Amino acid sequence: MIRINLLGIAKQKGKRGSGGGSSPDVAMPAGPGGSPMVKILVILLVVGIINAGYWWTLDKQKREIAAKMAIAEAKNRELAEVKARYMERQRQAESYKRRVDVIDSLRKAQTGPTELLNMIGDTVNGTEAVWLNSMKDEGNNIDIVGMALSNDAVANLINNLQKTGHFRNVEIKETYQDDRIKEMQAFQFTLSCEKGKS
Repeated sequence: MIRINLLGIAKQKGKRGSGGGSSPDVAMPAGPGGSPMVKILVILLVVGIINAGYWWTLDKQKREIAAKMAIAEAKNRELAEVKARYMERQRQAESYKRRVDVIDSLRKAQTGPTELLNMIGDTVNGTEAVWLNSMKDEGNNIDIVGMALSNDAVANLINNLQKTGHFRNVEIKETYQDDRIKEMQAFQFTLSCEKGKS
């Protein structure tokens, strides 16, 4: 049997010192902190606890990141659906705006000649002794054919058309006295008007 003296005090040998059956006592000096095996075990235990704590911290962070990623992915899917709905509404709004623009342009084109006719009609009505027989719109130019009781009435009509601001040049193409009307003096005239920017 082996005996270990943990106290570090050497035991004196008795009379049985050289006998056959028992082995001598082995003494290990314990030192101030205890035996080296205990120190190693304590160090291993502390390292194991630190390692387990670090692993637990990393595992907790991994679970938190996974939960945050799941929330972020759900939010991303939700925002993708919202974006898709927004883009669809945007396309619908652009389509609607194009339709409205086409309708507005058609209305302007529809009322453009009406406004021109109203303006010329008001100008002719505002000029005494002048009647309008026909009007021909040729893009940038308008030809007006009418009848007046005097040359002064034709000159007044030209002046009044220029005052509207819708025409740059108003010129007489031709004027002549109508011999078919015997009761009074009548002049047939043709005016050429160049449209202005207004």
